[in-house]
Amino acid sequence: MKNLIITLCGLLVFSVTANAQVLEPVKWETSVEKISDTEYDLISTAAVDDGWHLYSQSVPDDGPIPTTFIYKATADYELNGTTQEEEGHTVDDPVFLMKIKFFEDKAQFRQRIKILNQELSIVEGEVEFMACDDEKCLAPEYIDLRFDITKSVDAKEGLTNSSSSENEGSKEGLWTIFILGLGAGFIALFTPCVFPLIPMTVSFFTKQSKTKAEGIKNAVVYGLCIIVIYVILGTGVVAIFGASAINEFSTSVEFNLVFFAVLVVFAVSFLGAFEIMLPNSWANKIDRKADSGGYTGIFFMALALAIVSFSCTGPFVGNIIVLSASEGGLAPMIGMLGFSLALALPFGLFAAFPGWMNSLPKSGGWLNTVKVVLGFLELAFAFKFLSQADLVLQLHWLEREVFIAIWIAIFGALTLYLFGKIQLPHDSPLKNISVGRLLLGLLTLSFTVYMIPGLWGAPLNLISAFPPPLDYSESPYGVGNSKTGGGIVANQNKDIPDGAHLLAPHDILAFNDYDKGLAYAKKVGKPVMIDFTGWACVNCRKMEQQVWVVPKVLEKLKNDVVLISLYVDQKTGFPEGEAPDSKLKPGKKLRNIGQKWSELQTIKYKTNTQPYYVLIDHDENNLNPPVAYTPDADAYFSWLSDGIDKFEE
Repeated sequence: MKNLIITLCGLLVFSVTANAQVLEPVKWETSVEKISDTEYDLISTAAVDDGWHLYSQSVPDDGPIPTTFIYKATADYELNGTTQEEEGHTVDDPVFLMKIKFFEDKAQFRQRIKILNQELSIVEGEVEFMACDDEKCLAPEYIDLRFDITKSVDAKEGLTNSSSSENEGSKEGLWTIFILGLGAGFIALFTPCVFPLIPMTVSFFTKQSKTKAEGIKNAVVYGLCIIVIYVILGTGVVAIFGASAINEFSTSVEFNLVFFAVLVVFAVSFLGAFEIMLPNSWANKIDRKADSGGYTGIFFMALALAIVSFSCTGPFVGNIIVLSASEGGLAPMIGMLGFSLALALPFGLFAAFPGWMNSLPKSGGWLNTVKVVLGFLELAFAFKFLSQADLVLQLHWLEREVFIAIWIAIFGALTLYLFGKIQLPHDSPLKNISVGRLLLGLLTLSFTVYMIPGLWGAPLNLISAFPPPLDYSESPYGVGNSKTGGGIVANQNKDIPDGAHLLAPHDILAFNDYDKGLAYAKKVGKPVMIDFTGWACVNCRKMEQQVWVVPKVLEKLKNDVVLISLYVDQKTGFPEGEAPDSKLKPGKKLRNIGQKWSELQTIKYKTNTQPYYVLIDHDENNLNPPVAYTPDADAYFSWLSDGIDKFEE
C-alpha cells in the first residue's frame, strides 16, 4: 500500500510538471497623478495573481529579492524623496528567520517628482522584482516602466487612490496581534502588582454604591476606562512614529538592538533586581483627582491602576509594542485593545458576581514566582532580537551554537529555580514544591535537554523560528565535525574537482557552472541533476533542509548523481564587454549570471519557477519528467531512483 501511495504521488508530481509553463503572475501598469503645477506622482501598480505575492522594497540582507525602482536620470525633473509603498503584510518567515513584508492581489508604489522642464512629457524607469507562491519562486524580473505626464489626472479629483483597504493577510495579522495582546493581559493579571487589586477594587465599588446595579455599572465604567487608557497609549505610538514607519522598524538593525536592550531591562526587573516605576508624584496627583467622584473620579482611578501596576504591566506593554511594530498600521492600537480588555474583564465580571471572588486563590509568594518565570522567558526572547541584528549585519557574533548555549543556560537556570535550588529577591521561603511547580519544572527540564543536541547540529524543529539557521554556525557540520576530519564527513578526503564545492551541512559535491558540472559527470559516468534554485527561494531552502537530509535521498545525491545548482538570482556580473545578448528580450544584454541560468530554464524547459529539478544524461536529454517543489521525501526519492535507473539501463 505504501509503495502504491508513493507511486501515485510521483505520478501526480509528474503530471503537474509535465505541463510546465512560463508564468507571469505579476503585471504592471503605470499612471501619473498631478499634485501641483510642478509636482507629480509616478504611480506603478502591480496586479498579483491569486496565491502569489510580491516582495516589499525593504527586505533585510540575506532575504528575498526586494522590489526596486530605478528612474532614468535627466535634467528635466528631480526625485522628491523615495518611492512609497502600501502597508502590505509582514510575516516572521521560518526559513529566512526574519520579518519579511510582501503584497498580495494588488500593490501600488508612488514616486513624487518635481518638474524642472515644463515641456517634459515622458518619464522612463524600470522595476526589478521577485514573485513567489507557497511552492515556488520566479527568477528576478526586470520590467520597463513608462509614465506619460500628458495623461496625468488631478489628485484633487480623487481619481487615484494610493491607500487600498487592508488585504485579508493584514486582517489575519491584526487578529493575531489582538489575540497575543489578550493573552498577555490575562497573564499580567497574575502578577503581584495587579492580582491583589482585583478584590480590593471590586469591593470598593460594591460597598460605595447604593445599589447592586449601580456598583456593577461603576465597575463596568472602570473597566472601559482601563481599555480607553491603554488604547490611547497604542494610538500615541502610531501618532508619534507613523503607521508606515512602525512597519519598517522590524527590519531595522537599530530597532532590534534597542528592543534587545529594553527586553533585557524588563527581564532583570522581573527577576527582582529593581522595579520599573513611574514617579510617585504622578500616582499621588491621580489619587487626589480620583476622590472627586462620578465618572471623572472613576477614570482617574483607572489611570491610577495603570500607573501603580506599571512595574508589572510595563514589560507586557513593551512586548506588545515590539510585536505589533512588525505588523505596522493600527496594530499597536489593536494590541493594546486586546491587552486592556483582558485586564478590564475581571473587574466587570467580579462586580456582577461577587461570589466568584471566593474561588480566587489567595495572594502570596506564588505571584512572585509567576513574575520570575516571566522574567526568564523575557530574557530568552530578548536574544531573538539580538540574533536578528547579527544576521542582518552578518557579524557572526551570535551564531547558532552560541544562541542555543544561551537558551540552554537560561532554561536550565529556570529549571533550578522551579525546583527550589535558586532563590531570588522577593521570593518567599520555600518549604515544599507544589505539584504545579514540579510539573512546570519537569517541562522546562525536558525542553533544556531537548536543546542540547542542537550544539551538535540537530535541527531543533520545535524552536526553528528562533535560533539562526543551520548554515549560520561556527560548525555547520556540527560541533566536532568538519570537512577535513572527524564525525559525519570523516570519509570526505578526496580532492574536490575544479569548479565544485561541498554543500554544507550535507557535504554534497555541487557545481554552480553548467558546463563544468556536465564535463565532470561525463568523466565519472554519472547522471546530472540540475537544480534550478535561488538564494532567496524559500521552498528551495525547505527542500534542502527537510528533504535532502533524509538519509536515503542524501545517499543518492552524494553518490549517484552530479549536482549542478544554478542560482537564477545570482548577482555576479559578466566581465566587461562579455555580457551575452538576451534570447528572450532582443536588443538587451544579460546583466548577471542569474539571468543566464533563468533564460536557460525558460527556453529549454519552458518554465521559470524555482525550485525545479531535472535529471539528464550526458547528451542533455531528460531521463524522466522534471519535478518542482516536492516536500514528500518518499516521492522525491522515487523520482531520483527512477531517473538513475534509466541512466544505467
